[in-house]
Amino acid sequence: MAQTENLKDRTNEELLSLYQETKKLEIKQELVLRYLYIVKTIASQMRGVYAGSLQMEDIINEGVIAIMKGIDRYEPERDNKFETFISRRIRGMIIDLVRKNDWMPRDFRKQVRLIEETKIALGPSATDEEIAGAAGMDVKKYRKLERMSVIMNVLSLDMLIDDEDERQSLQLSSSDVSSQPEKAYMKGESRKLLAQAVDSLKEKEKLVISLYYVEELNMGQIAQVMGVSEPRISQLHSSAIRRLKAYMSDYIN
Repeated sequence: MAQTENLKDRTNEELLSLYQETKKLEIKQELVLRYLYIVKTIASQMRGVYAGSLQMEDIINEGVIAIMKGIDRYEPERDNKFETFISRRIRGMIIDLVRKNDWMPRDFRKQVRLIEETKIALGPSATDEEIAGAAGMDVKKYRKLERMSVIMNVLSLDMLIDDEDERQSLQLSSSDVSSQPEKAYMKGESRKLLAQAVDSLKEKEKLVISLYYVEELNMGQIAQVMGVSEPRISQLHSSAIRRLKAYMSDYIN
């Protein structure tokens, strides 16, 4: 009992260091309890990714296992803070679970590119039905791909920027891991660059980015705030992501 109370008096960093020295199970258990909030937070943020194929309880159970494995694999001299390290592992774990449940089509990227090209060709006033028809798919499939595209944009934004308390992050879309702007982040220039990139957006695009990533409103809620249709918000979001990605790639490449 005294040993347990002694563990509770130690900081997370002290416990991580102590576990690496001793590999004692009770230390790992205490660390899992302390970092469980990260799993619950990410599970809530990514609910749209796995809704319909997995339950939040499934994600939390798998997240506990991910924390336990992460504690063993964490190398403080090489990795970032454990919170950042394990957050990325948990997000990756959720994506893997989703893929194993066949939620994401194999040709997802190809279909999303087709939709984007079709949108550009038809113009911003095109309806969902018109875009879906021109892309050769039914409206239900088109809307599902649109939702998936937004979600993947959010997930891939992790590599760009973390704020001081690591509770908020902004991410840029990329289908190629090697093109993620992590190098710019490591140079300490990404915050300034991102601010410039966001400032270069049109006012409506800037507002959508702010409401979606900072205020964490969903597309329907943003549509109500701005007084336009949800498909229009999706178009503004896609346009903003393309502009941000293009702006950042000029620096990263």
